[in-house]
Amino acid sequence: MGQYVFLDDAIVPWDQGRVHVASAAFKFGTAVFEGIRGYWNADDQEMYLFRMEEHMDRLAFSQHFMRYSEILTPEFIRDKTVELIHANGFKGESLHIMTTAYVKDEGGPGARGPVGLAITAQERPRSPRIESGVSAQISSWMRIPDQAMPMRVKCNANYNNGRLATVQAVDDGYDTAILMNAKGKISEGPGMCFFMVRNGQPIAPSTTNDILESITRETVLTLLDEMGCPAIERDVDRSELFAADEAFFCGTAWEVTPITSIDRQAIGKGGVGPITKALQERYFDVCHGITGAHPEWRLPVYGTGSAKANAAE
Repeated sequence: MGQYVFLDDAIVPWDQGRVHVASAAFKFGTAVFEGIRGYWNADDQEMYLFRMEEHMDRLAFSQHFMRYSEILTPEFIRDKTVELIHANGFKGESLHIMTTAYVKDEGGPGARGPVGLAITAQERPRSPRIESGVSAQISSWMRIPDQAMPMRVKCNANYNNGRLATVQAVDDGYDTAILMNAKGKISEGPGMCFFMVRNGQPIAPSTTNDILESITRETVLTLLDEMGCPAIERDVDRSELFAADEAFFCGTAWEVTPITSIDRQAIGKGGVGPITKALQERYFDVCHGITGAHPEWRLPVYGTGSAKANAAE
């Protein structure tokens, strides 16, 4: 755990990272956030923040959509994130960073400001589920439709929908859930996007299926295209899942995590499929800067990144 957090206008000790219980953020979930990964490269002795610019742009969009009275700029938040990592001296292990813009006012649900900023960073090694995969349940909870609470906005309150699905799935003996939308089509996981592979063809529910316009999803689409197996984006029926050869989740926290079974039926051979495995290898090589591909996706924290990691292949 980090020793320090950034709160509002200063780096403070971890146990001082507090928000008032009367704030709109606490009472109504009036907050928006981004999860960001920092990937450690031992050869470069560098921490690379993955797709920081895109995360900051989306956070600005979320603030704008929620009609905040002020918009914390991407440049300001980026700089404070780098300062926090320096203050904690994180080296040797990859990170998960949470950046939250929240309404500090003690008013009602319509409060728009003043706006506070909280940034936390914690060391988080790669999950063993990356290798072993997860089991998933088709949830009885419906993904929130766009006309109710748009999932393309990373508002804290939205995530109670995924929480209900997760709690149900875990209580029923699964690792996680897959939610369908009001049209009866596959949407996404509780906090991650869904892909399947059928007859060698990667398939993803389109962004009109009440999903997050995920940065990791866009990364995966780009990498699959570069690997010579471009994905199709379309509606996916529930019954199609059981005809899949492979399936996986993707997201900042979930990275690329295989799904080995759905509703206790094995997907493919019940292991990690070849396309998923090749995608994982490519994804982590890019994130860690092992390959020179996509240097524009990596922000070096310490400024020691090698030419290899910061130049295109």
